[in-house]
Amino acid sequence: MPTARRKTSSKPKRSKTFYVKKSCRFCRKDTPRVDYKDVETLRQYVTDRGKMLSRRITGVCAPHQRALSREIKKARFIALLPFLED
Repeated sequence: MPTARRKTSSKPKRSKTFYVKKSCRFCRKDTPRVDYKDVETLRQYVTDRGKMLSRRITGVCAPHQRALSREIKKARFIALLPFLED
């Protein structure tokens, strides 16, 4: 008499991964404010194609992300940062 086979799940079990929460760089006391004249800092938050990086990727808090996007737009407007990279 054949034995009944149990169906096994075809999906592999995933181990639970925990991510370390990124802390806002501008909330620390030793960091300067977000400024449109500080182009080197602003370039860290812009992709090589000229797009602004999201909060989820950079780890910046919401108030500082809004300030950061405002300062990037100012720097673009007065030609310190390019709108598009070629």
